[in-house]
Amino acid sequence: MRTRLIRIGNSRGIRIPKALVEAARLDVPLRMRVVDEGLLLERVAEPRAGWAEAARELEERGEGGLLDDPVPTVFEDSEWEWE
Repeated sequence: MRTRLIRIGNSRGIRIPKALVEAARLDVPLRMRVVDEGLLLERVAEPRAGWAEAARELEERGEGGLLDDPVPTVFEDSEWEWE
């Protein structure tokens, strides 16, 4: 598909047809960067996307616990008070 740059205020832009936006799943935050061939738009994964599901799967397999046993600290061996 060919397109042209259009003016958008002091910038330039392109119109992306809805069908292409949906096919490329561009309804999430995007990263734009320059590559040898021109510009590349990439979907940006949300931080920690899929972590909850991965944790559930680990728990189902019995691997969801701590890696090491908890180690007592000096705070657990003595009494302390707020000042």
